[in-house]
Amino acid sequence: MLSIFLLLSGILFFSFPKPQEAKQGTWRAEIPTVAGVLPFHILIENNRAYAINADEKLAFDTLFYKNDSLHLKMELFDAEIIAKVDGETMKGVFRKKMANLDNREGEFTAKWGQRFRFANGKESQALSKKYAITFNDGKSTYEAVGIFEQKNNKVKGTFLTTTGDYRYLDGNVVGDSLKLTCFDGNHVYLFIAKINGDSLSGGTFCYSMKGTEKWSGIKNEKAALPDANSLTFLKLGFNSIDFSFPDETGKMISIKDERYKNKVTIVQILGSWCPNCMDETSFLAEFKKKNPSIEIIGLAFEKSLEPSFVNPKIQRLKTRFGVTYPILLAGKNDKADASDKLPMLNKIISFPTTIIIDKKGIVRQIHTGFSGPGTGEYYNKFVEEFTRFVEKLEKE
Repeated sequence: MLSIFLLLSGILFFSFPKPQEAKQGTWRAEIPTVAGVLPFHILIENNRAYAINADEKLAFDTLFYKNDSLHLKMELFDAEIIAKVDGETMKGVFRKKMANLDNREGEFTAKWGQRFRFANGKESQALSKKYAITFNDGKSTYEAVGIFEQKNNKVKGTFLTTTGDYRYLDGNVVGDSLKLTCFDGNHVYLFIAKINGDSLSGGTFCYSMKGTEKWSGIKNEKAALPDANSLTFLKLGFNSIDFSFPDETGKMISIKDERYKNKVTIVQILGSWCPNCMDETSFLAEFKKKNPSIEIIGLAFEKSLEPSFVNPKIQRLKTRFGVTYPILLAGKNDKADASDKLPMLNKIISFPTTIIIDKKGIVRQIHTGFSGPGTGEYYNKFVEEFTRFVEKLEKE
């Protein structure tokens, strides 16, 4: 009996050897998609891990070792990487919970020390700085603006759309093709297109490893989107909004509460799962610190209404960005549900959407989407105009 016990103990002991720790520095990772391999970079330093996309260094929430594997988690986006480290290589799985709470996963591999995205090189075909872009999802088309910066064969940039930007894209010109990716736990994006003189043709946009859209572009230094302040508006007969939703303790909070009377108030329609909302939350949290007399209320539309699932995510968002204003659980992560919950608006077409209310409770501006810091001058212009408009309302 003792010998059997010792044998079983030995089997259990050797089933879970102490995992190798990942080398400090940059790792080039790959995930397969229906449109080809999607490369991205992870930086590991001081027992922390970061997703690297162009100028962004986005921290994973946790890094730990369990059994024989490294675990990296993006809690806000329900995403994780589990991989076994073997010297300068890793192999494992990337797993993400989708909007409908289904799990999707793909093989994950990584090699240490490789800093290129798609290819090394110096000489390459020249890319223009700005394009008028058309995406086609198979049912309809939508317009965008592509903005790029190129140095030799390296490219960074983004696509601006009416619902927000595609954040920090990073890649290369390889031969006659433009190839860009973004990995931040939620956005798992691959863009590929041929460069034909002043046009981008035959483009494929792959998202979440399985979804695809077609796209193309024409060089246009004057390319622009519709006014983001004109897309969502109050229905005829309304000049204000009304709502009442619970905070994380279950307490109902209304825009009509005493706290918001005679105050300039910003209502942020968001989701903790949304990277563009994360960018806006970072901006608004800092704006609130600099302008304490301004009130802000977040209305969160989430993957689940179960408090045990969603409250930790909202709290994690607040902690990460130092949010001091309430974020209320308003509904499911669905634009139709958001429109139903705020029936005085024509429609909600984007997370985030931002409503600015004056001291008399009158809606003065509704801004669709958010041009985050990955858009460079567009972000700077938004910050300048937003700040100037709110300051104007404060003085009224």
